[in-house]
Order: sequence, then C-alpha cells, then structure tokens
Amino acid sequence: MSEPSATTENQFIHRSKIWQVGFFSLNNAATNLYFFLIGLVSYYATGIAGLAVVVVSTILTALRIFDGITDPIIGFIIDRTNTRFGKFRPFMVLGNSILAVSTIIMFMVTHHVPEGLRLMFFIGMYAIHIIGYTFQAVCTRAAQTVLTNDPKQRPLFSAFDATFTTLIFVGGQVVLASYLVPKYGGQFSEALFTELVTYGVTIGAIFTILAVIGIWKKDRLEYFGFAEKSVKTKFSDYWPVIKRNRPLQMLVIAASTDKLANSVLRQPAVPVMFFGILIGNYALSGTIQMITILPTLLITYIGIGIARKAGMKRIFVYGTWAALLCFAGVLGLLMIIDPATISLINMGLNTFLFLALYGLGMGFAGLTGNMVIPMIADTSDYETHITGRYVPGMISTIFSFVDKLISSLATTIVGFLLASIGFREVFPQVGDEMTSSLLIMTLVFQFGFPMFGWVASLLAMKFYELNGKRMNEIQDEIAGVKKILVAKNQITIPEPE
Repeated sequence: MSEPSATTENQFIHRSKIWQVGFFSLNNAATNLYFFLIGLVSYYATGIAGLAVVVVSTILTALRIFDGITDPIIGFIIDRTNTRFGKFRPFMVLGNSILAVSTIIMFMVTHHVPEGLRLMFFIGMYAIHIIGYTFQAVCTRAAQTVLTNDPKQRPLFSAFDATFTTLIFVGGQVVLASYLVPKYGGQFSEALFTELVTYGVTIGAIFTILAVIGIWKKDRLEYFGFAEKSVKTKFSDYWPVIKRNRPLQMLVIAASTDKLANSVLRQPAVPVMFFGILIGNYALSGTIQMITILPTLLITYIGIGIARKAGMKRIFVYGTWAALLCFAGVLGLLMIIDPATISLINMGLNTFLFLALYGLGMGFAGLTGNMVIPMIADTSDYETHITGRYVPGMISTIFSFVDKLISSLATTIVGFLLASIGFREVFPQVGDEMTSSLLIMTLVFQFGFPMFGWVASLLAMKFYELNGKRMNEIQDEIAGVKKILVAKNQITIPEPE
C-alpha cells in the first residue's frame, strides 16, 4: 500500500508514518490479548475455582454492564486530561499495568481464597480488570483522531489491526487447542491457565510499549481538534452528543450487534460444541483458523485498498453482505452432508467447500470488524465539525458503552441457553454426545447470531451518511475554520515531520 501524497489545497491534513500507524495498532492488539484470556475465565471459574455455571454467567454479564458504565466516566477524564506525557500515553500504560496485575491474581489466586470469600474476591478482581481494560481500549479509538485525519490514510490502521487481531485470536486458539489442552491431558487445568496467562501478560506489555512509541510524536495539543480553541466539554454533554450525532448512532447499532454475534462465537463453549462435538475434532478449530488466515488478510488488504478510494462505509456494507452469504452457504452445506466428513486428513469435496465458504465468511467478517475503529474517528470529526468540540474520549466511550451493554449479553445467552438443555453445572466438553437439542443450540450459536448481527448492520448503514465524499467535505470545512483561527493567531499549525 503506497502512502498518499500530501495535498496542497488542505495544509491542515496531517498524517503519520506507516510504522507509527503499525506500532500504535498494537495497543488494540494488547487489549485483544486480554479479551482472549478473559474469554476463558468462565472455564477457570467453574472448573478450577468451583463456581456454578449459571452464577458465573450472570456475574460476568453484570460486570460487563459495569464495564459499560465506567466507559463514559473514563472517556470524560481522558478528554479533560493533557499532561507533559500527552493525553493518551499515560492511560495506555496505566491500563495495561492494571490488566497485567488483575489477570495474574484472578487466574492464579482466586482458587486459593477460602470458599466463602471466593465469589466476592473473583467479582472484585474482575471489576478492577475492567477498569484497566477500559483505560487502554478507549485510547485505541480516541487517539485515531491524532494519528491521522486524512480519510485516505485512516483505513491503513485497519490493515495492521486486522493482521494482529487475526494472529492473536487464531494463534491463541491454535496454542490453546493444539498445544496447551493436549499438554495438560485434555483439561482446562490450573497449570494450563498459569502458562497461558504468562504468555499473555508478557506479550501484552511488549505490545503496549511499542504502541506508546508509535503515538509519541502525535500525542500533542496541536493535534487535538481546534487545539487551544477547542470547546471545553462537560459530563452533561454526553446526551446531546448521542442525540445529535446520527452517524455515531448508526455505527453503534451496526458494530454492537456484530460484536454480540462475535462474542457468542468466541465463548469457549461454542468452538467446543461446533468443532469438538458436531465435527468431532476440536483440534481442527485451531488448524482451520490457521488455514483461513491468508484469505482473511488478503480480503482485508484488498478491501482497505478500495476503502482508501471509495470510503469505509461502502466496504463495510459490501463485506457485511459477503459474510452473510458465505455463512448461509456453510449452514446449507452442513444440512446436506455428514459434518464428520470434514477432515484435513482425507480431503474431499465436503472439506473443500467448507473451508472455502467458512474461510471467506470469516475473512469478510474480519474486514468489517476492523473497519469500525477508524470509522469511530470519522464520527468524532463529524462532532468537531458541527460543534467545535474535540471529544474523542466521549465519542469512543459512548460507542463502547452501548457496544458493551449489548455484547455483555453473550456470556448470559450462552450460559442460560446451555442450562436450558441440561448443562447447568458444567459446559459441554469434547467427546460429549451430540443430541438433537445440542445440535440446534450449536447451529444457533455458530450461525444464527452472526447472521442476525449482519442483517442489523446492513439496516443501520442505510442511515449512515459518512461515506468517502462526505468525509472529504468535513475535513475541508474543518480546515476552513482552522485557517481563520491561524490567521487570528489563536491556534498553531503542527510542524511537518
């Protein structure tokens, strides 16, 4: 991907070097590592700490709602902060430090706490973990506005983010299913969680350090909206922003329904049910995901190349349609074949069709998911354009507040639906018998929820106005205001690097 050349007609367009975009995208990679780890906490809490399935599912949902409630508060704090170390870097470091400590304690200490205090201890550590996650994750979305305001460069973040996100979740599943689970006798044991957490905390710290380096030169006042003339914001401004910013509303609907579906898919029980029980080979979950990495990344890179010319909205819609059709194809295929015939040892037509449709579906889903973060920056610029407020923290946390409230349902949905078919004490395990009720539930989790999310996204995008042409107009209008403020010596222009 070539870097767009500087424009002479808009001197207020600022860009980052490609390595800066790549390094900063590792901030999201760091929080995604913890998202992967915390996705396994239900197995730890029930299998190691001895908490009941329904109790754990309910608690995790309640804490996810708490997570959403903390977002606006932390976003407001970030918007009101400007230190000698910048607006975002301190919160990135603080957030990752909290994540590391809370994760280690949660997975390595909880089961040693006296049984009567264990539940409250677990809740307390998870709540602290949430605060750390929010501090670091908000910076990923909010700092997009300082990273670059060029509509042609902004999609580049998605290319790096897609690469790292794919490697984390696919690589994590491979390590879990093909290395750790067999190493520890096919069980989610205490030793397994200790080793996995050690990997996650170490890699997460390295990613965060590189991300801080990536944003270092851009985390300065002159890149913050209208800089010294930016309108100050109050906590009471949240509701007017939500009410006024229609693009933000539509993006929240599209992304949160997709996130709900994705969160359901990433519940540890779902790949166990789909690959371990329906297909009969749990290790296949990691292997197939490894195979789909290349098409996923190719689809993302091609889509981003088009988005730099046509705008992110168009590619988001195209990718959503493609993912929907591919998953419908996989579901239809499973209705007419024996899923046990899907095998990488004896490759046949069934396996080829499954890999093609499943791989393309996951690839297009990955493309749309990775478009969301730079699209949030567009809604933040839209807010600056119509009000003069530079509130990326507020915009980011409004988005994540609703996103988390909706996606928080995933753990409860999976827990209660599984409890309704008899899995009240433990989740389905590899080798369990595939009953008719378990089959229906597996298909609902694996295909029903994703397809629902994509349909909701397509409906929301019909009312999302920030296409490529509109974003160019908005940046030109913001530049016009900056030009007036510069002439009055009220703001300064960032020096070119």
